[in-house]
Amino acid sequence: MLSVAKIQRRNAWQYFLRGVVVGDGRRPVGRSLKDAQEEAGIPPGVWMGRGLAGLGLTAGAVVGERELELLLGELRHPDADRIERELLAGGDDPVSARLATVLGQPVEDIEQRDLVPLLGLEFVFRPQASLVVLWALGDDRTREVIERAHARAVARVLEWLEDEVAEIRWASGRKRAKPPGLVVAAFRHFDNRDGFPLLHHHLLLLNRAQRSDGTWYALDTVRLYQHAVAAGTLYTLAMTTEVCEELGLATVPREVTPGLRPVMEIAGVPAELIEWKSTRRERIEDALEAITDQYVKEYGRLPDERARHNLGWWAAQDTRPDKKTPRPLEQLLAWWRASAILNFGQQMIAGLLERCRTAAAVIRARVRPLVDTALAAVDVAAVVYTVRNAFARRHVLAEARRHLLETLRGRAFPPRVDDYIADQALARHSRQLTVPQEGRRTPAPDQITYTADFPWPARWFIAGTDGKPPRSATRYERAQVASLALRNAIRTARTNPPVRDGAPAATTPPPPAGDRHHHDDDRAAADRPHAVDHHHHHHDDWASAGPPHAVDHPGRDTLLTPAQRSTTIHTHLQAAMPEVYAQGRTTDPGTWTTAPERLAFLAKLTAATEARKRRLVEEDADRRALDPAGPVDRRRQEHEQHQQPGHGPGQDQGRGVQP
Repeated sequence: MLSVAKIQRRNAWQYFLRGVVVGDGRRPVGRSLKDAQEEAGIPPGVWMGRGLAGLGLTAGAVVGERELELLLGELRHPDADRIERELLAGGDDPVSARLATVLGQPVEDIEQRDLVPLLGLEFVFRPQASLVVLWALGDDRTREVIERAHARAVARVLEWLEDEVAEIRWASGRKRAKPPGLVVAAFRHFDNRDGFPLLHHHLLLLNRAQRSDGTWYALDTVRLYQHAVAAGTLYTLAMTTEVCEELGLATVPREVTPGLRPVMEIAGVPAELIEWKSTRRERIEDALEAITDQYVKEYGRLPDERARHNLGWWAAQDTRPDKKTPRPLEQLLAWWRASAILNFGQQMIAGLLERCRTAAAVIRARVRPLVDTALAAVDVAAVVYTVRNAFARRHVLAEARRHLLETLRGRAFPPRVDDYIADQALARHSRQLTVPQEGRRTPAPDQITYTADFPWPARWFIAGTDGKPPRSATRYERAQVASLALRNAIRTARTNPPVRDGAPAATTPPPPAGDRHHHDDDRAAADRPHAVDHHHHHHDDWASAGPPHAVDHPGRDTLLTPAQRSTTIHTHLQAAMPEVYAQGRTTDPGTWTTAPERLAFLAKLTAATEARKRRLVEEDADRRALDPAGPVDRRRQEHEQHQQPGHGPGQDQGRGVQP
């Protein structure tokens, strides 16, 4: 999970300098950064990013207080004091000496235009609640595995941002370039403001990057904001996969908010422990109920999906506790374990990891490390289209990573298969909306807008529980229905394939002779995770249109027929999908109508529809009794008039026929 915030001057910068760098606590006035971190028992910040070389910094080195103030407080070189002294000693005037240490446009020039300079961005990475529980209550090895996976996932996201996303801009954004890297100060924290476990990382990204000629310019921060969701899904996917593979665990969906996307938690972690760790949720829900009542009184209607999201943000801000006093990790671990044992018993806490492994063994026995890229592309395209209607590649890439997380349940997957699924979803199931204009700059691939032509699911209503009013189906629920309908249609088509060119329907065309060695290599690597693609290509398209990895199931001597292949993939996907979410709802839309609440709602809807139909028939009969001729269909009337002999353009005036 990832959240992004701005780093600006004055109060905003002081918030980071006095609180974030010392474990989200309160740094005493006059206390040095090093002394405050040692007293709080938290590790010091470290430098990250490939852009450190241009400033003379080293990745992994400790972040100094003066370096942090100069870089993220004044946008100056971290060794500006020494450089300025040397220039003054050489005869330069003070103004020129100071300007020589500034990175890019001076902050004072920006403020003279009545603008608030953006010093940087804060990226906060945190794992799912179940992983935090295992980290806080597990043994030393479990904690080491989770911390290492967390650090690697953060580094992987930063590397992806540097390779695929980060750009510097100048000339009012008309000119752009790819920087060699970013400059980042990273701080690791262990708890939240209530003192409960919350492993997370604060990454402070400098809003400056270096060009190839050595000059410094501002980053395109809008672009970084736009890719925040894709970066967050990459972090969650990378960390969850590594932890599950290292410890033999698996994931299951947990519905946090009805109608919204479930969170993939570690199987076997009790819901009571997750609620014990999530101390703020109950306060937020109480505050949200009061804010929602005020919204209804003011606007006279229930908030829609976007309004509910905004109200939830206000509820979280209103219930945010004050800064706490940071504690060393050893004290926190002892306090967390004692609190958990007191609330849930020694047996549950001592056997937590074994319980998770037992639950994971059942899931991993059903879910094989296979990815049906054909169905994945359909699922991704249908979900993104139903949720957004118009979308870019970053939205599809984020959904592809969610699909891998929900389908594989923590199993490893081939490298870059998420990019492959996203590309296939755009190429096969989407159409481009952005049209390049002559004389203007050609849009970058991630600036192109797409849409699709899938059937749009009709909206339905879901009965409220616990005294809550009924609500309409969310965009995510409608997207799930659209995706499942399309995938079921593809499975049906695979089961009954058409006969082409006289070939038997129960055979699959082999690849070209030059590509058969790939299949031999894939069967030899039966233990590796594979990407499965069931699109049939022409002979000339196999090399270019095929998936980047294996194209068949492992551990099989002969090719399966389309019917057998469909059955295999259908079984795999059904095993990967949850059987029941909550309140009797399942992942199969055909079974949603069998829930008692749904049947009652459909009965009322059917009765109202039949009553309206009878009323319309009676009203039509009354009109015909008053006017026996009745209205005539316009198309039929025009047809009859064209059949009349001598019909002319002026003979029908005054008879109700429209030209």
